[in-house]
Amino acid sequence: MIQGICNAAALVPIAAGGLLKERAFAPTLDDAGLSGTRAAESSRVGIIGNPRSRRNRNVSFLHKSEGEVLTYAPSSQDELAETLADLAARRVELLVVDGGDGTVRDVLTAAPDAFGFTLPPVAVIPSGKTNALALDLGVPADWTVLDARRALAAGRIVERSPIEITRDDGSTLRGFLFGAGGFVRATELAQSTHAIGAFGGVAVGLSILGALAQTAFGSRDNPWRAGTRMQTMDLRDGTSRSDDVYLLLGSTLRRLPLGVRPLGANEQGLNLLSVEAPPRLLALAAAAILAGREGGWLARAGYHHRHDVSAFQLRLEGGFVLDGETYAAETVTVRTGAPVRFVTA
Repeated sequence: MIQGICNAAALVPIAAGGLLKERAFAPTLDDAGLSGTRAAESSRVGIIGNPRSRRNRNVSFLHKSEGEVLTYAPSSQDELAETLADLAARRVELLVVDGGDGTVRDVLTAAPDAFGFTLPPVAVIPSGKTNALALDLGVPADWTVLDARRALAAGRIVERSPIEITRDDGSTLRGFLFGAGGFVRATELAQSTHAIGAFGGVAVGLSILGALAQTAFGSRDNPWRAGTRMQTMDLRDGTSRSDDVYLLLGSTLRRLPLGVRPLGANEQGLNLLSVEAPPRLLALAAAAILAGREGGWLARAGYHHRHDVSAFQLRLEGGFVLDGETYAAETVTVRTGAPVRFVTA
């Protein structure tokens, strides 16, 4: 399970609301670097960090901050809401999320209550076990707050629309990689690879191999092959269907780790892959799917792609995953959310 802000109870607030000066922590810059720094420091910046993220565990959070910024490390959902409200009141012009995909999910889920429809540009410092969003944005692993400020000053901004998942209680989650059925089991495999020190693309690769092995060599009643019962309803016309699904995968990202392309053309909006259970011709289909193929014999064999998907209701017997976090089975509404502006390298 990804340790995002809201489920990391051991987090301790660090310099909450405090101002940090670059000259106290950053190396001396030459004249050109100093000039660029002064230009970048014209914006007000708020950092929300997760010290439990993999790359932050052995680094002082203060030493990762450059320039005059407001730095927070909330330890609960309530503290995160208070932090975002404070940053909104201070009218920050750049919101930096220092963590992995789970931390980004937590921040984007809570941010609309504080910022409404005026969320400032967001920069991601990829510090987590998985950093799929940062990869899609082209953000390097060694990106810093100062790099993000310079990118903002240069106008390097792209938009990505999160997936919005509204739950039974009316709350809405926001993230970028959604899945159910076999994707839940594959996520559990990924967590086990983290335990042996595999992260990022390596973890993704091991999880794919493990999932294929579990499916290919399992018996007929193997839960991987049997699939999960799902009922979907298109909210445009009310049409519904119920199926046993081996895997459901959806994302609004344009690139995925390892260069795999299971969503096919990966067009604008929400792209989906749904695989009927039990999966047919798996060995052939898996290679084609990961290479970005779709339609034709794949569709006839039960591998269905959809692009720019409109809002739909999904009733699950199993749970679902959003950006590495597993949630309990329920009825949810899935749609593409409003675009978020991200600063990119």
